[in-house]
Amino acid sequence: MDDAEFRELFRLMLVTRRLDEEAIALQRQGVLPAYAPVRGQEAAQVGSAAALDLSRDFAFPTYRELGAAVAMGVDPVAYLAMHLNIWHGGLYDASTSRLSPPNAVVGGPVLHAVGWAMGAQLDGTGGAALTYFGDGASSQGDIHEAMNFAGVYRLPVVFFCQNNGWAISLPTARQVAGGSVAARAAGYGFEGVRVDGNDVTAVFEATRQALDHARSGGGPTIVEAMTYRLGPHSTSDDPSRYRSAEEERARAEHDPITTGMAALTAEDVADAEEHAASVVTRTTEGLRALKTPPGDDMFRFVHREPTAALLAQHRAWKESQDA
Repeated sequence: MDDAEFRELFRLMLVTRRLDEEAIALQRQGVLPAYAPVRGQEAAQVGSAAALDLSRDFAFPTYRELGAAVAMGVDPVAYLAMHLNIWHGGLYDASTSRLSPPNAVVGGPVLHAVGWAMGAQLDGTGGAALTYFGDGASSQGDIHEAMNFAGVYRLPVVFFCQNNGWAISLPTARQVAGGSVAARAAGYGFEGVRVDGNDVTAVFEATRQALDHARSGGGPTIVEAMTYRLGPHSTSDDPSRYRSAEEERARAEHDPITTGMAALTAEDVADAEEHAASVVTRTTEGLRALKTPPGDDMFRFVHREPTAALLAQHRAWKESQDA
């Protein structure tokens, strides 16, 4: 990776950090009902998503993949609209952006990614799926089923685990038997690798190799990015109740933003900060300007071809509104 490429990855990470800070502030102000912070995981998300080929690949996020959305060029207003609680899954076009709607079901996007990968294999598109989950989600039965299915059919999918040290308030040591999510890959008959999740270039390279492997017919890979959630699990969480200030200070020394700044010139950092500030301003103004969508949208976007029962419910709803 040359200097220009690294500067661009840092720029994306910094935009993610500043948007994350603004989202927390908006939640505290009552603009957003809730939000899942991403502080500390910017390198894992930006590095992995930047490795995608958006002409043929597809990513499947959880509710904490702001950095992936930023790296994939998704409008942050459209992405963060889901946190306004007026539109499920955001307002962006998933098919165009190649990023599926964020999934709040723990482990849920992994199943969707495997299904998409099966379709890509059958259709011969040459694309691969990249799916996100955490160390806590790795204990879900859905994930084991998805990995076994992907292993049997050698599907083009990369399972990207952000091991951030905590499954809400439960430490990874008490969550992951054997201590490694990547090591489980052997049981499903495919490859697993661990990478420094705070090193954006290392994450990019590991994910790129895994995606190339998947597209070439080599089958799935688990990429376990070892990182740390520097903030709370959500804006309703208080991490001081389950981890020490000493631990947080020690892990903050490996903050990917701080590390990235140290590798750049002051001018590069200033340019990145100026760009991030402009993105934050535009995003905040855009979010505050969004209006609640029409109530009948709940009927219009359920089925491609509405059922008789749904149409009847829609008519009853309209009558109640007119009464």
